[in-house]
Amino acid sequence: MKKRDIVEFKIDAMEFGGNSYGYVEDERVDIKGGITGQKVRVLIKKIRKDKIEGKLLNVIEKSPIEKAVTCKYFGECGGCSILSIPYEEQLQIKEGQILDLFAEKDFIGFKFLGVEGSPKFHEYRNKMEYTFGDEEKDGPLTLGLHKKGRMYDIITVDECFLVDKDFRKILKITVDYFERKKIPYYRNLTHKGYLRNLVVRKGLNTGEILVNLVTSSQMELDLGEYVNSILNLEIEGKVVGILHTLNDGLADVVKCDELKILYGRDYLYENLLGLKFKISPFSFFQTNTKGAERLYSIVREFIGNEKDKVIFDLYSGTGTIAQIVSKNAKKVIGIEIVKEAVEAAIENAKLNNITNCEFIAGDVGEKVKYLKEKPDLIIVDPPRPGIHKDALKDIVKFNAKEILYISCNPKTLVRDLAEFKKANYDIVKVKGMDMFPNTPHVETVVLIEKK
Repeated sequence: MKKRDIVEFKIDAMEFGGNSYGYVEDERVDIKGGITGQKVRVLIKKIRKDKIEGKLLNVIEKSPIEKAVTCKYFGECGGCSILSIPYEEQLQIKEGQILDLFAEKDFIGFKFLGVEGSPKFHEYRNKMEYTFGDEEKDGPLTLGLHKKGRMYDIITVDECFLVDKDFRKILKITVDYFERKKIPYYRNLTHKGYLRNLVVRKGLNTGEILVNLVTSSQMELDLGEYVNSILNLEIEGKVVGILHTLNDGLADVVKCDELKILYGRDYLYENLLGLKFKISPFSFFQTNTKGAERLYSIVREFIGNEKDKVIFDLYSGTGTIAQIVSKNAKKVIGIEIVKEAVEAAIENAKLNNITNCEFIAGDVGEKVKYLKEKPDLIIVDPPRPGIHKDALKDIVKFNAKEILYISCNPKTLVRDLAEFKKANYDIVKVKGMDMFPNTPHVETVVLIEKK
């Protein structure tokens, strides 16, 4: 076997994060994507002493476990890579992957509570970020998600299982409108063009919808007709704001150089476990509302009912967790690097009449050094890369009796837990919460205690 060979094999197993592997002539080949039991055709990309990497070209035979109904884009769209697996089996796969990662670090003796399924495994997302483009060179305008394995090809996903009918109707009327007007999309290679993204957010418990059209500043366009077309849609929710974001950045990410309100307001409200949250266009909020209610209920169950604890909420975002656990605490201090998120957290705490939460803007690694209060419990909910090693050392120095770790990446979770273990912390219990059905990702909650 050598580089650029095309080989066929059966996938032996899937690993957390969407990778899988099989064997060719007793040599393991790792690929991105794939489902256990599929027969696949693979291009060999890299051959190293310790690893062979391939690119999945196509599926020759489906896996016996692929029994679920899929949308018409499955296999083309890069979104729901395991949609074809029945949901209960998805949960079993994720349970196994979490346990495998813990076993690799020799973690034993903890209580594993399995992976709880999302209350909704279709139409569960409250936010979608769509991209304008075309599916083939010089083809008609498209608006949707990237095709699997393709950097520039965009497929219009107007029947996507991830979101409800309101999202699909807004997407369809948007792409039809701008295709009819022959407005050019922004091309990342030449940095020419106008239409970049459409971001739709919806409060699944309130029904409030925010529509955000993201463009370059390379055209002056009267968007009044487009606004009216959105407002005249027959939908279940209520559009409370239509926004126009100007983004002239070269990177292929949604960034705000200037925000214009075309209609209504630039925020929506969502309710979560009896609390009300104001969500701005660019603030973080869990994308699975019903799943978030279960996730935060698990957090409260792990914390317990004692009400005299001082709790630190690190990487606190817009303060959702801090406010939800505030009833179980004497005081909660949240730290978040994004200033806008901290401002939103303070505003949301006022909105909910919560007086025992304090929010600090800054880097966790820096700010924890200056906190004078000592925590009884620390909550950490870091981004996918996990806790920075310097911040982890500072967290350990607080000598808190308990640490609750919420992770969207079990790989970096077990890496960080190994460091906590060196600092004399034991894993007490672990529970997964499937916030991302039909994808290879899962949220994990872990309680650790000082020996």
